[in-house]
Amino acid sequence: MTRARAVVAVAAAVAGAGLASTLPYWLPQRVVALRGALFTLVNGDEGTPVLDRPGGMADFTRVYADPAANGRSHGAGLSDLFWYWLAPGPQVHQEHLEPGPRYDQAARVTRTILASRTKAQWAELVTRCTARVLDEASRAADGAFSRPVRLRDLMMPVWAAVYYELVFGEPCPRAARDLIVGNADDVVSALKCTRLRNMRRRDRLTRYLRGRLRAGQVPFAMPEEMTPREQAWFLQGAFFNTAVVQMSEAMAHLLLAIAEHPGVQERLRDDPRDDEYLADVINEAMRVWPLFGIAHRITTADIDVTPPIPAGSVVLFDYLGFHHGSGGGPDFDPARWNREGARSLNFIPFGISANRPCPARGVAPVGMQAAAREVLRRFTLASSVTHARSLANRAPAFLTPTGARGPSRSRLALMRLGDRWEDVWRSIVQLGLGTFMVWDARRLALCRAYFAEHPEHLPASPARAARDR
Repeated sequence: MTRARAVVAVAAAVAGAGLASTLPYWLPQRVVALRGALFTLVNGDEGTPVLDRPGGMADFTRVYADPAANGRSHGAGLSDLFWYWLAPGPQVHQEHLEPGPRYDQAARVTRTILASRTKAQWAELVTRCTARVLDEASRAADGAFSRPVRLRDLMMPVWAAVYYELVFGEPCPRAARDLIVGNADDVVSALKCTRLRNMRRRDRLTRYLRGRLRAGQVPFAMPEEMTPREQAWFLQGAFFNTAVVQMSEAMAHLLLAIAEHPGVQERLRDDPRDDEYLADVINEAMRVWPLFGIAHRITTADIDVTPPIPAGSVVLFDYLGFHHGSGGGPDFDPARWNREGARSLNFIPFGISANRPCPARGVAPVGMQAAAREVLRRFTLASSVTHARSLANRAPAFLTPTGARGPSRSRLALMRLGDRWEDVWRSIVQLGLGTFMVWDARRLALCRAYFAEHPEHLPASPARAARDR
């Protein structure tokens, strides 16, 4: 090789290394944009974003609360994808049940189960389950977590145990907890396109729940409009999919925010009985990183806004855009809750009361407070990873026993660098797996096929619903 060629080769190698070193800063965003374009290509137009309409923010709650925005699945191509992700039994998942007797019964059972504990009993249950899981994790790590812990993974067994005891009225055995965690982890991993769905893992939980129902071991009456298999799917979807996943994600966001804001953590630790400040921290975490990304509804009648929204439209509600568009923005600042309120901050973490708000809205903050206090009583948290609403990294953080020395700056710097590189390969995995699942969901057409076979479960118009009542 001549000297000139050697120089060119060295220059090319240096340029290649330089380009490669920048990958974490631009490739994931490009891949996400490409994934969105492919989703639209395969799945078609998803609907009309309400925030993009002329009314924007002003129309958001007005449209959301309108009685005509009551369609949940039928008529939206996007529903096939969500039914695919939430299988088995998405037709009886409370979030996707159309208005009617089946939904009314499901909602009544859910409220009954959630109301079976007072708030004090709920806090005691969460504290006890959190302590048990943390004890197990500490024993497995010999009391010291030398590597970052994925906070979502740490919290999932907690909420699996909580909701098992709530539903069955007895402490959760390890085997049942593992079934619930396996099911919930598979659902949320598929939703985030980091892994293909594994129906065998999910079906194992279904069989377990059917066995408990057949044996009469669920101390609550199940929806009579549902078959025995659908009753098992209802429990699996409402409590052991959505409830476990959402509370685990909520706690991961909360604890990661505390880990990345030492001043907030110090104040919580200095006054562990300051319920008002902890409530502000929880509210701010849910404002900055709402659990819902985009919710879709199908209108069953015209909605009188400017311009009007005709019946049969698919409207999209962007929670993140609504929360951040009030002026609060994406900055994490619990002190803002001393200056402003939920209405001025466009804060709807549990939906709005006029359109099926989250049934756990009364107990979720109580449970989050109890779990957070138990974690902070034992550990100091530290993290330097990217904190995004999707939480695809599962929220890595160092947990250091209280009073011990935490991770050095160099370890936190390495954590940040590792998280960015992990995001590179993860975004590519999400592109491939996500595209396949969108195609597969469209091919199976779970939602469209179900309503074609069961027209009696189609959504009712507001006028018909009023007549039926």
